[in-house]
Amino acid sequence: MKKNKLVAPVLKWVGGKRQLLETFQPLLPSKIKTYYEPFVGGGALLFHLQPNTAYINDINPELIRVYTVIKENVESLITELEKFENTAEYFYSVRDWDRDKTYYDALTDVQKAARILYLNKTCFNGLYRVNNAGEFNSPFGNYRNPNIVNAPVLRAVSAYFNSADIHMTSTDYAEVLKSVPKGSFVYLDPPYDPVSDTASFTGYSKGGFSRADQTRLRKCCDDLTTRGIKFMLSNSATDFILEQYAAYNVTIVQAKRAVNSVASKRGDVDEVVVRNYE
Repeated sequence: MKKNKLVAPVLKWVGGKRQLLETFQPLLPSKIKTYYEPFVGGGALLFHLQPNTAYINDINPELIRVYTVIKENVESLITELEKFENTAEYFYSVRDWDRDKTYYDALTDVQKAARILYLNKTCFNGLYRVNNAGEFNSPFGNYRNPNIVNAPVLRAVSAYFNSADIHMTSTDYAEVLKSVPKGSFVYLDPPYDPVSDTASFTGYSKGGFSRADQTRLRKCCDDLTTRGIKFMLSNSATDFILEQYAAYNVTIVQAKRAVNSVASKRGDVDEVVVRNYE
């Protein structure tokens, strides 16, 4: 299947891999028959590779709903997005939709998906973040002309989702990994181990991602290796992560990170790419 250059992330996602795609390319297997991504997030590598068969998952059900609606009802989604306004008052009213559970539950999947796309395009720094109740809580970004309705990209992603064999789930990543058959390739991009006590950002879904979770994931990687399944994993280059994956092929890469609210603290950071193959 020929790649469409318009197929690209529709959401700005913390830790997105768009900037690292060229770095990743020589580290990937030469052939990928079936692709698994249990922490799909913004999907930069998925959309770059555009595999014919892919299983994508994320613990955040709102995100998977966005992808499902793009696949099944993209024109209605575009129409809905055209209704949104780029003002602080309107932003906060839309952000508060999920504070009223009865109101929110009555919305259609298209309305819920449009809300997430709108908030992502107009919130501060494109930061998808929820509180402990699972409610979106990023502030208004005050951007002059955000691209709320990126119709060409939405249509291109929808066309890819419908021309390929794409399976979408929202469950615990370990459930996905249990069912991966031999011959598949798994890319793992979990919430990162924080590089300092004040750097933690695990607000993609309520509950966060602890070091115990990181260890559990590493054990899943050990299981994939035992089963002869190739995986590649991204994480921060902390001593903890380097120790966890000391038995594997580890490559240090440089990534630009821009989630810090203080501009002077944004910049290049070391990340690891872990592989169980050469």
